Amino acid sequence: MSLTMGAGPFGHRPAGRFNLDIPVTQVLFVDPSPRWIRAARGGEVVVDSRRTKLLHQHGALPRYFFPRDDVRWDALGDIDPVQPPAGAPDLDDHVAFPWDAFDAWYEEDEEIISHPIDPYHRVDVRPTSRHIAISAGDTILADTTQARALFETGLPTRWYVPREDVQADLEPSETRTQCAYKGTASYFSVRLDDDLLENIAWTYRDPRHDAAPVRDLVCFFNEAVDLDIDGERQERPMTPWSRPGWWRTQTTAPEGPVGV
Repeated sequence: MSLTMGAGPFGHRPAGRFNLDIPVTQVLFVDPSPRWIRAARGGEVVVDSRRTKLLHQHGALPRYFFPRDDVRWDALGDIDPVQPPAGAPDLDDHVAFPWDAFDAWYEEDEEIISHPIDPYHRVDVRPTSRHIAISAGDTILADTTQARALFETGLPTRWYVPREDVQADLEPSETRTQCAYKGTASYFSVRLDDDLLENIAWTYRDPRHDAAPVRDLVCFFNEAVDLDIDGERQERPMTPWSRPGWWRTQTTAPEGPVGV
């Protein structure tokens, strides 16, 4: 997620509390980035900047803004640039572009996916011996004391279970989503009698960087199952993935459009 989405401090449902009232919907935070950012189109680099700025705005993922001098305008005649919102500080003579307008984006020499990297976003994975029991109605889907807990900024804790501790029959789905921080997720459905619990779980077969410890483990949506931790039933979180059929309009991983 980010500072400005989900449970972030300036998001839709902040998890914490400030000691004073802040009109979060009016927050515009511009952060200079030390990272070399490039965008390519048709095999050519058309944006090349070491002076990128990140705009953080309530209800939106961070967005790169570039000095106009760092853009090859001769190669972008068919793309309308995005202007900074009124009141955004230090963005005079800067422009942004739709993410999908380019074939590839790079931070230094590594390709990045889905959306800009938020420097305030963290992914931490910890092994845990807590007793994790996952069920749907009276059916146990998974039961383990060797899960990995994935803590991610602005998102519910996700509990990743070894395959040998998953009791449900997992039916591979064609659904795929991308997360800038964790990579490409592949989904599973579970059939219970006449009911199909569609896209109720996922795995990362080739995770990126900080999510490497959850490679090939299975995670079920807290939003759609009954989750008991050390015998205590957990409240189902309210997120964009609480909505039935979220995948019909989702093109990037559950995080808002960032990762499950």
